[in-house]
Amino acid sequence: MTMTEQGTEAGADEKLCVSCGTNEVSTEPERAETARERVNRRWNELLQETRVAQTGVQILFGFLLSVAFTPMFHDLGTFERAVYVTTVVLGAAATASLIAPVSIHRFLSGQRMKDEVVEAAGRLMICGMVLLALTIGCTLLLILYVVVPGPLAVVLVGSVMLWFCLCWYVLPLRLRRRATRRPQCRHGMKRSDASA
Repeated sequence: MTMTEQGTEAGADEKLCVSCGTNEVSTEPERAETARERVNRRWNELLQETRVAQTGVQILFGFLLSVAFTPMFHDLGTFERAVYVTTVVLGAAATASLIAPVSIHRFLSGQRMKDEVVEAAGRLMICGMVLLALTIGCTLLLILYVVVPGPLAVVLVGSVMLWFCLCWYVLPLRLRRRATRRPQCRHGMKRSDASA
């Protein structure tokens, strides 16, 4: 490890980079992680995220499938039916994307391809989350268009989708960009950001 705790002069939270001699402020101790530990940690995190997303999409998809068998479904107009079909297709695609990591893992288990599995599963999760957001948006449009027909339904759905976009995509990307802008010492290690 290239970081050592500096003695009494700097205090417990400051570290001296042995490679370049700069002080770094850390709010928590950094732990060296091997490549195998990192890929295992990433896989476990991905599994936890997948469990949360899978439950939501499966409940929503089940609800959507049951709508076609209700008496009120036959009273829907062409627009509502088109939105319903689009929503069911998006829900099916979201379900496939969010469950795919399980299938990939099962087929490739024991093949020493965990890096590739984690990478593919991560991309499928992102794709599945986009499809899930679109499914939720279409579901809202279908329901709100029946309850409050006209432009108000579109405005409400647009507002909710904007909120989804901010929470699910803009905020994480902003945080990611902020992390990449942290200064690096000469040997390439990121300096800890005390305000993060």
